Amino acid sequence: MQWWRDAVVYQVYVRSFADSDGDGVGDLDGVRSRLGYLELLGVDALWLTPFYRSPMADHGYDVADPRDVDPVFGDLAAFDALVEDAHRHGLKIIVDLVPNHTSTEHEWFRAALDSAPGSPERARFHFRPGLGEHGDEPPNNWQSIFGGPAWKRVGDDEWYLHLFAPEQPDLNWTNPEVWADLDKTLRFWADRGVDGFRIDVAHGMAKPEGLPDDPQARTELLANTDGDPRFDQDDVHDVHRMVRAVLDHYPGRMAVGEIWVRDDERFARYVRPDELHQAFNFRLLQTPFDAAAVREAIEHSIDAVDAVGARPTWTLSNHDVSRPVTRYGGGAAGLARARAMALVMLALPGSVYVYNGEELGMPDVDVPDEALQDPVWERSGHTERGRDSCRIPVPWEGGGPAYGFSSGTPWLPMPADWDALTAADQLEDTGSTLSMFRHALELRHTHPGFVVDDDRRTRVEWYGAPEGCLAFRRSGTTLACALNTSDTPVPLPPGDVLVTSGPLTDDGRLPPDTAAWLA
Repeated sequence: MQWWRDAVVYQVYVRSFADSDGDGVGDLDGVRSRLGYLELLGVDALWLTPFYRSPMADHGYDVADPRDVDPVFGDLAAFDALVEDAHRHGLKIIVDLVPNHTSTEHEWFRAALDSAPGSPERARFHFRPGLGEHGDEPPNNWQSIFGGPAWKRVGDDEWYLHLFAPEQPDLNWTNPEVWADLDKTLRFWADRGVDGFRIDVAHGMAKPEGLPDDPQARTELLANTDGDPRFDQDDVHDVHRMVRAVLDHYPGRMAVGEIWVRDDERFARYVRPDELHQAFNFRLLQTPFDAAAVREAIEHSIDAVDAVGARPTWTLSNHDVSRPVTRYGGGAAGLARARAMALVMLALPGSVYVYNGEELGMPDVDVPDEALQDPVWERSGHTERGRDSCRIPVPWEGGGPAYGFSSGTPWLPMPADWDALTAADQLEDTGSTLSMFRHALELRHTHPGFVVDDDRRTRVEWYGAPEGCLAFRRSGTTLACALNTSDTPVPLPPGDVLVTSGPLTDDGRLPPDTAAWLA
């Protein structure tokens, strides 16, 4: 069974989810301690961000050993126990893979630095001589996504490529040893019971031949890389065919790629029948709170994958972007809009990815300068604050400073006014964001409008709607969703109201910044 086709996947940013040992950093045993909550919430699977051995220059996305657990998160026994318990709770486990780059502490890179230019050890990465009379200029004009040049010089005057932090050297995917190592990693975790893999920067491994200058000489920090000529190279699809070939030996396993590609035709190539099972589509995440823009994003997302027989994915949030509450304006209005968009997303056909804390209505947090930890802060010369604001630990219960996340000091500071935001408080409140998510997820599991045995239900059928509003029905079902982004209440489509993101008016109309499901 292709369980992922309509699954709700919950992203666990491991550092910020739950800390079991009091060091202020979330860990695998902490995740395990909260599996009952996730079962109660009603999600189908967990996606764990990297927990591998790492010096943590980019909080785990700089991987020193992709087949071991970093002591800050636990050990392999803790991982095995988590997988076993998750399966007992009816939850699948997806783990993050980072095939574009390693850490400078990886044994391969240390061997490369100890070897001469032109050696097999350096051929696993992108080493090049510098330009200029003394070789003191980078080999090309590429800029790092994290700021500054994408090249760093080593002692013998060669330079190595790092599209992200200098501590993250890019692997050379023309080297067969690199392919063989990913094959080994996939099998290592699949053999331990992992149900799926999320592939980081899945459109980035293949580099343009000859590494030519970027004609735009782009310098945007944390750009989404859409349209960047250094990404989405045709040869990257051979890598994904290899991933699919490995996973085909493990029935019921899947792979989902992080694909920042907006062109529908090129995006669809990643989910052809012999490539990835899913790809993250970020159109809805990038769309403003406007009914016409939301409808366009939905139509594009469905059309893009329908052409190759795949199902869409939906997300509004992750560990790299501003949280919906803040993105939609902050405060009460931002929360109302985030709740409304969550209902729209959860009503759509295909799978949904929810970021930890999204079900609580967590906003971004203004982290003090001295507490910032994202490498973007230093790389940008303290001009770009980075992603720490959306990575604040989850508030579970009680009061500050840790709200049940840890018995110690959280690795990022938590606000002093989050008592009413905790999971424990919201579980007792039928009108809370958490209660709305639980109700919607229960309906996804029980309402006939979410049955997925008919591929027609990949589509949606649109109703006529007042200006500033939209309404659609999942094809072949009686389940409908309405959204009001205008500034006046509007009548609902006919049907019985199943769930709303906020109270209806006294006369039963849908208020501004509100969504509803109907049957």
